Amino acid sequence: MPTKKITDKKTKIAVVGIGYVGLPVALLFAKAGYDVVGLDVDEDRVARIMTGENPIKGREPGMDELVKNVVKTKKFIATTDATKLADRDMIMVAVQTPVEEDHSPRYEALRAALKSIARHMKRGAQIVIESTIAPTTMEKVVRPAVEHENGYDLNKDYLLANCPERVMPGRLIYNLTHYDRLVGAYNKKAGDNVKALYEKVLGIKVDITDPLTAEIVKTGENTYRDVQIAFANEMALLSEAYGANVWKVRELLNKCPGRNMHYPGAGVGGHCIPKDSWLLIHGAKDSISTKLIPLARSINNFMPHHMYDLLAMAARQIDVKVEDLKVVVLGFAYDANSDDTRNTPTTDLIEILAQNKVKYTIQDPYVDEYKTDLKKDLKDADAIILMAAHDEYAKTGLKGLREMIKTKTPILVDGRNLFDKQKAEKEGFIYKGVGNI
Repeated sequence: MPTKKITDKKTKIAVVGIGYVGLPVALLFAKAGYDVVGLDVDEDRVARIMTGENPIKGREPGMDELVKNVVKTKKFIATTDATKLADRDMIMVAVQTPVEEDHSPRYEALRAALKSIARHMKRGAQIVIESTIAPTTMEKVVRPAVEHENGYDLNKDYLLANCPERVMPGRLIYNLTHYDRLVGAYNKKAGDNVKALYEKVLGIKVDITDPLTAEIVKTGENTYRDVQIAFANEMALLSEAYGANVWKVRELLNKCPGRNMHYPGAGVGGHCIPKDSWLLIHGAKDSISTKLIPLARSINNFMPHHMYDLLAMAARQIDVKVEDLKVVVLGFAYDANSDDTRNTPTTDLIEILAQNKVKYTIQDPYVDEYKTDLKKDLKDADAIILMAAHDEYAKTGLKGLREMIKTKTPILVDGRNLFDKQKAEKEGFIYKGVGNI
């Protein structure tokens, strides 16, 4: 595939997996004038996209218009038919890569995608893995899966590279068009192809390296965040123990040059951060006994448990048994203004509430299952646990929440520092915040 074919927009593209990553990627390439096929196993999702509906229901600037406008151009089609891959020059893979309970990679979706691709791809096509994968996966999983299925020879019959995405809910289009990328390529031609396409369409810079380095870099990026969040969470717990406000601590600590303490909170969620640390260390577990990274995971996994501890602390303060409380959990999505519930810490919280026989309901304006009437939910409630800092909750405000919740001494456990402690107490709440009790 000559680079000129890419720059002339004659390259035919497929994106396998049109979820949070694959859909905006596919649409941006189609918007730029390329012929793009989006392949997914979810028939309902495909059908909705082809009507011009954006299936991502969180607050995603530009996505509604992008889906609607691009589908009209007929430069993009969504399908469940893998035979549509047969004439594609470049095939991108953007499927989920979660981990098992023992923290090993769960590659069913990746293997299934590669099997379909290998069966239908033409000679000379290039595969680009956008999914985040554990180091050595390109060599030990991706390449063998393709070549076992079709017998192709790498760099002779097909090209292969990985170009891990750097997106997050709420910033999908922005990150794709503003964050530079790294491509791990098996030869110069494969790297040059990805670089030419991504730089032309997305307006970003692309660095070229080998596949293993790219795997380590991407998993390392998210592991860095996980470790830094764990530090912030432990600082929050220390601040509580000392009777300090972690948010003031953070503000002043970050005035020291070179310091960037992250936000503490009710827990870490999303598809990437809770599992990418495990992906990073998986392939080296027989060579090195990692300590910091698993410990960070443990700290962050503890935070939903700590949210229950804060609830129990507040209950003792007003001499009420925690199991007698009626709790409304605000936010099921893992992040503010998102509908993404993957690995949400709210799941752990409600399991803990159930284990302790605490009655609870969940409200979330972005998650279909929990789009309930907040006023009705709070009417008979004794306590609020805030897990996601949705703008709707900020707009309702402390005064609005206090008017809705009728109990004499309501509890507010704030896991995202959305509300001010002093103002909450003036409104009559028993306030307990992460790092500020």
